[in-house]
Amino acid sequence: MNETLPADTGMGAVTLRVANLDVMTAFYRDAVGLTTIAELSNSVSLGRTTGAVVILEHAPELVHASPSDAGLFHTAILFDTEEALAAAVYSVTQRHPNSFTGSADHLVSKAFYFTDPEGNGLELYWDRDRSAWSWTDGSVAMSTLYLDPSPFLQEHLSESALSGPVIGDAKVGHVHLQVGDVEAAREFYVNTLGFRTTVELPRSALFVSAGGYHHHMAMNVWNSRGAGRRKNTLGLGRIEIGVGEADDLGALVERMNHHRVQLRDDGKTVGFNDPWANQLRVTVEPKG
Repeated sequence: MNETLPADTGMGAVTLRVANLDVMTAFYRDAVGLTTIAELSNSVSLGRTTGAVVILEHAPELVHASPSDAGLFHTAILFDTEEALAAAVYSVTQRHPNSFTGSADHLVSKAFYFTDPEGNGLELYWDRDRSAWSWTDGSVAMSTLYLDPSPFLQEHLSESALSGPVIGDAKVGHVHLQVGDVEAAREFYVNTLGFRTTVELPRSALFVSAGGYHHHMAMNVWNSRGAGRRKNTLGLGRIEIGVGEADDLGALVERMNHHRVQLRDDGKTVGFNDPWANQLRVTVEPKG
């Protein structure tokens, strides 16, 4: 039985349940610079040329989760160039200056952090070329070094970026979760789902990926140690994961059945919950 996800695994759209659909749509469209892909009476899908990045579902009947609950830590949107990243960072800081929460050079990437209007964490980032990443015994070297936004913007913000943030392409690069226990996260996301560990902070955080990426997902207990299953609240609705072949999806189903994970399988997609009731769905998305 294949025990790992395929090398071409990638992250898909993140669904957020929101109280104010208009405000949240304006933030991700006008500030972050995503474009509207589809719009229904109670949901909006936004993204770039590679597809949806964020799906906003109107759920005004729900309440906000506690900061100590399991759920979303941040959605991380990956930009294809530093110019595209700078355009988005500049746009968000101009339109929502109080949303900025920090920035860092992680050695593998440069990242800027924000909070959206309903308190969901958001990372906007750009990856260094993989040839610049350093690996030792299966672990990638990552750090949190100071990154001053002002010099970054001065160097990478182009004239075209000043007229609007829609430059280049963007997609979900990774999703970072709050969970109750790191060991339980490892058992599910590595031993069951099939990611590989790339970075571990003992009893604190776990970073996992497929295909040698620095991380497609991460789980931490910084605010949520001991958290149990989530209630039905605003915030994270669903995480999408894409695999390249139908056989890859079949191997995943076999693995999840072996571990007795309850599945929602319609023949094209497979859905399931992690131990904290975070919803995930895996879909076949052929590459190239």
